[in-house]
Amino acid sequence: MTSQISSLRRALRTDFTSSLVVFLVAVPLCVGVAVASGVPAELGLITGIVGGLLTGLLPGSSLQVSGPAAGLTVLVFTAVQEYGVPALGVIVLAAGLLQLVLGALRWGRFFRAISLSVVHGMLAGIGLVLIAGQLYTLADSKAPGSGIANIAGLPGLLADVVGSGPSLTAVGVGAGTVVIMTVWKKLPGKAQMLPGPLVAVGAAVAATAVFDLPVKRVEVSGLLDAVQPPALADFGQLTEIGLLTTIIAFTLIASAESLFSAAAVDRLHDGPKTDYDKELMAQGAGNTLCGLLGALPMTAVIVRSAANVQAGARTKLSRVLHGVWLLLFAALLPGALGLIPVAALAGVLIHAGFKLLPVKELGPLWRQHRGEAVVLVITAGAILVTNMFEGVLIGLLLAVAKAAWEVSHVHIEAEDTGAGAVRVRIVGNATFLRLPTILDALEKLPRDRPVELNLAGLRHLDHACMSTLQNWADQHNAHTVQPAQAQAQAPA
Repeated sequence: MTSQISSLRRALRTDFTSSLVVFLVAVPLCVGVAVASGVPAELGLITGIVGGLLTGLLPGSSLQVSGPAAGLTVLVFTAVQEYGVPALGVIVLAAGLLQLVLGALRWGRFFRAISLSVVHGMLAGIGLVLIAGQLYTLADSKAPGSGIANIAGLPGLLADVVGSGPSLTAVGVGAGTVVIMTVWKKLPGKAQMLPGPLVAVGAAVAATAVFDLPVKRVEVSGLLDAVQPPALADFGQLTEIGLLTTIIAFTLIASAESLFSAAAVDRLHDGPKTDYDKELMAQGAGNTLCGLLGALPMTAVIVRSAANVQAGARTKLSRVLHGVWLLLFAALLPGALGLIPVAALAGVLIHAGFKLLPVKELGPLWRQHRGEAVVLVITAGAILVTNMFEGVLIGLLLAVAKAAWEVSHVHIEAEDTGAGAVRVRIVGNATFLRLPTILDALEKLPRDRPVELNLAGLRHLDHACMSTLQNWADQHNAHTVQPAQAQAQAPA
């Protein structure tokens, strides 16, 4: 009994300290994601609070932490620009309800079947778009809009920065933030007790205040003023196809990111593993409440989750307490947000964007699984050129086509029976994708001799392939054998 009490005390102590670490990591990321999404900074904190106090209490994954994620920044910014901030609550609410339905239908496990190359390509595309957009914020400038427009405008941005003192100052603040975060990870273990993003943003705040630097700071509106529940009239936009497409994109991407994060977090600890259906419902409940509050969408965030595990968290108490600390911070110290330079938050997100790029993994992937590398690169490029939803859809279609091509492998053997006929045996999986290969091999057979097709070795034969082979055999043998002899032997 004494040992159990002692063990419980140690767990509570480590959960308490872990919650403080996660809180310190979450503050700059919550604020940064909100500012980059084009909404009040407080909305990012609200999503973090809901992620701790509601989603943190629900079953699913015990140690991963939820909140606003950099991965949805581009999608949120586009939605806000197109439909307005009031519509954001409708989108997030609808996405949350969809997640609840998918979880209740036990579809959570199916998200594990998504090609990893598509997921990595999605994250890389998000990272590229995020970096391209935040480079403008780094210089206290406004981004043109889409990913391609942002990239095309970079030479002009560089020219503007070189000729502007305030822009150069802002770039210095943001670049300094990135440098501190990069160097901080290489310091001894004791230094890691303080999260790099917090140290970097704190240094930027101090430098801006001490030297009175002319840079933009975060605009503060107050926690209650930032809450904008969707009005009844806002739900009228649900009749628009574009908004419905955006809701589906939010649902799929947020769900996939959360469940892939859960899989990654499960590898980091030896405790209870994730129940994917329950975790999807927990995310849905959190997004439903976020939608009612008009806040940002929520996903499980690998950066905060990894910090939670590495800090020694044992139970879900740590993530719940991190939500309590966020609530106290937002309620008692709202003015502290107004001291943060926007360029520093841009630096935090640029650093996060680079971490989404699979720089180290791409080389080995190209050497070992070239097709997967192609899917990854095309998915990332498609997101950069089009948008998040269309880019992921292109990646998924390409991954399916690649899998179908690899699975539909056939081997063709021709044998002279000695009775004047040629017996052709086809082995493997015959689909329409392999029809050109099969027909090319058949066309090389002697035209003046009958052909017997033996399809018994096929594991799969689709309708298109079966019909084409039957027609070919009928035409080839029309003048040499009876129709009955030309019938292809069906697989056993």
